[in-house]
Amino acid sequence: QVQLVESGGGLVQAGGSLRLSCAASGRTFSSYNMGWFRQAPGKEREFVAAIRWSGGATYYADSAKGRFTISRDNAKNTVYLQMNSLKAEDTAVYYCAADLSGGLVLRSIGRAYGYWGQGTQVTVSS
Repeated sequence: QVQLVESGGGLVQAGGSLRLSCAASGRTFSSYNMGWFRQAPGKEREFVAAIRWSGGATYYADSAKGRFTISRDNAKNTVYLQMNSLKAEDTAVYYCAADLSGGLVLRSIGRAYGYWGQGTQVTVSS
């Protein structure tokens, strides 16, 4: 079992920055890959970014490339999503998720992730 708790969401103006955190507990954090997803009102959940268990590889959706950075601190059991140059279209509930398969491949499909946090709201005003 893995428990995930996100924090760091809020209201920010367009062009601003936010850093989301996701604290994990349960299984050894450094043994599994992590991802961030988001869901805007009336839209399907979409992949944002993923990071390998070691932190040695990352993968981004096109919408996140160049603006968002995913990182992790295995000593703190925490994964982060630094979001810069935020746009109104980034407004969504952001979820972190754990992929316990332990593989080298970083996946963008939600069903590959077995554990999810409760989400944190990010609102970007234009």
